[in-house]
Amino acid sequence: MEPFRLHILGCGSALPTMKHFPTSQVVECRGKLFMIDCGEGAQLQMRRAGLSFSKMGHVFISHLHGDHCFGLIGMLSTFGLQGRTAKMNVYGDAALEEILNRQLQWFCSDLSYEVVFHPVDTKKQTVIYEDRSLTVETIPLDHRLPCCGYLFREKQGLPHIRREMIEFYDIPVSQIQNIKNGQDFVRPDGTVVPNERLVTPAEMPRSYAYVSDTKYKPQLASQLKGVSTLYHEATYGDDNEAMSVKYHHSTARQAAQIALSANVGKLLLGHYSSRYTDERVLLNQAKEVFPASRLTNEMDVIDI
Repeated sequence: MEPFRLHILGCGSALPTMKHFPTSQVVECRGKLFMIDCGEGAQLQMRRAGLSFSKMGHVFISHLHGDHCFGLIGMLSTFGLQGRTAKMNVYGDAALEEILNRQLQWFCSDLSYEVVFHPVDTKKQTVIYEDRSLTVETIPLDHRLPCCGYLFREKQGLPHIRREMIEFYDIPVSQIQNIKNGQDFVRPDGTVVPNERLVTPAEMPRSYAYVSDTKYKPQLASQLKGVSTLYHEATYGDDNEAMSVKYHHSTARQAAQIALSANVGKLLLGHYSSRYTDERVLLNQAKEVFPASRLTNEMDVIDI
């Protein structure tokens, strides 16, 4: 299968610590890199992770709290210093466009490439990016500012033609794509070989959902139904549930409840409050609800 991986660059929250970087991730899919959120130090973490700057063409910002976007202008500046020519696409709430334009004018007035901004309606679930193999859609969230998550879905691939059938029936190369597209094979003598005999099914498409800062929102489960991997913020534990309500965040247990209700493959926890020096307390609470839970840490590489 083609690579579909998640690189964790930062999984902390607003207050900086010596343990975690602010939020940033990179999704790697079929040779392309997509960044989700860009907290301080994101470009440094990309270098540590060995990720190529030139392969990244899209940055998705969930909301305009600094721990999710303070690293963006620095990274764009670095791309210019490297002589980048390929355009960079930035997605986020419409308010980000003016902020970004002012920063670009002040700090990056002579960029060698184009920065294209795509305003996102954080209140609607809609596809905002699509290519031959992947779609990205928004996930409306409930935070103190307009905020959305992002859902990456692979498109269904074509079935695989069985090599032994090619040799057995002497199938010409010109017919292979037609067979992958569902056609039967007609032999020179007129015999029809059914398509299902010639192919094996394609792999099930994989999906990754990134749920950024949000208060507990049970209705998310219907939007996330059956995703392969879910990242859900888990800022607090049970001991600070009142704080989660006040600041529109979630607890680890609530994140696990979403994962359970959505029947996801696995749950990744992150965006830890700085008050937790040992995040295993969050993991244990999540596992009581959804056993396939795990903590994220900087430099983790996770197969979707």
